[in-house]
Amino acid sequence: MNPSSTAKPASSAASVSLSEIVAARLRIQGAVARTPCVESAALSELTGAHVYCKQEHLQRTGSFKERGARNALAQLTAEETQRGVIAASAGNHALGLAWHGRQMNIPVTVVMPRFAPLVKVARCRRFGANVVLHGDTFDEARSEAMRMAAALQLKYVHPFDDPQVIAGQGTLAFEILEQVPDADAIIVPVGGGGLLAGVATVLHALKPDLQIIGVEPANAACFAAGLQAGEPVHISTRFTLADGLAVAEAGKNTLQIAKPLVHRMVSVGEEALALAMLRLAELDKCVIEGAGATGLAAMLAGLLPDLAGKRVVLLLTGGNIDPLAHSRVIERGLAADGRIYRFDALISDRPGGLVHLSSVLAQAGANVTEIVHNRTFAGPDLSRVHVLCTVETRDRGHIAEVQARLAEAGVELAGAERPLFAA
Repeated sequence: MNPSSTAKPASSAASVSLSEIVAARLRIQGAVARTPCVESAALSELTGAHVYCKQEHLQRTGSFKERGARNALAQLTAEETQRGVIAASAGNHALGLAWHGRQMNIPVTVVMPRFAPLVKVARCRRFGANVVLHGDTFDEARSEAMRMAAALQLKYVHPFDDPQVIAGQGTLAFEILEQVPDADAIIVPVGGGGLLAGVATVLHALKPDLQIIGVEPANAACFAAGLQAGEPVHISTRFTLADGLAVAEAGKNTLQIAKPLVHRMVSVGEEALALAMLRLAELDKCVIEGAGATGLAAMLAGLLPDLAGKRVVLLLTGGNIDPLAHSRVIERGLAADGRIYRFDALISDRPGGLVHLSSVLAQAGANVTEIVHNRTFAGPDLSRVHVLCTVETRDRGHIAEVQARLAEAGVELAGAERPLFAA
């Protein structure tokens, strides 16, 4: 990526060499799974590209993060091993450290924000880690982890800006080159940039013609901001389904490493993320968290039209999402896809009014899943009531057909359909 003419010079930062990533691969071999990377016929047909999915959600801890965690733990001194390590994490880095810490008999403490997914908190504890819930943001959790590291003399393992962690994450690229040697592009989910920096180092050195594309949630686009400024920039993050990428400031090391290697960055909205998670569950039969779905989201949102017909690798970086949260996201995705439609209708408060509405919907082929009949708060016209109705539909075109049938039958809709996601 070409630096901006107004960018500030980067301050001194650590680098990660190809040889260090080669050494990391040997170091973690046998301890971290070599995950499949196969073409998805369904996603290829959907996007118009040849889509290969690197299935890092199949790791023991459900994410690629254990690559960097294992590499960092394997290089501790004897004293550091005895005292243990500490980290701040929204979940996946914590899981990687907890699992491999238990395997290597290294005490692990993780500080997680209070909003961290319950499934990740529970699994960290199951793996034997000391879990501390602190603060409402990753930054607050990190401050507490740094304080505890100094007070308890624990080794702090940064989730993305530690060179050993970056090297560990980069090992994923060797597998991709072996599994899809003729790949044209790779789409990498980006939070703080550790995965991007490691993968880009390997791919640029061994296959320089391969496009390296970073994608981040629009509600937490700290890496693009850092690339533009030439240094880490603190941004205000908003809620995102890609909670594993919700970082307020990119790493100094990751920015310096990735800046000359990445071809472009794109950002995706929440509706595209929900749709991508739905498509992965429905078409590829896999449960993927929001962070892992960002690459497909970028393609579905039409942000990468030039990839049509090309061989594209998507990194399905993690699958650690609470089942209840996933079910809600799937419902949101169905709504964004036009397969669930909710409307508020004004109907007659006489016998047969609700039957008439149901008949119109049946004729339109819409399956009613919920009806809320509101008489008390229906307004001053006592002859009519509000009915909040949810129906299953085929697509957006079917919704338009339902609306036309309702209008023809004299059913008045009260207000426009509300947006699914905040801007």
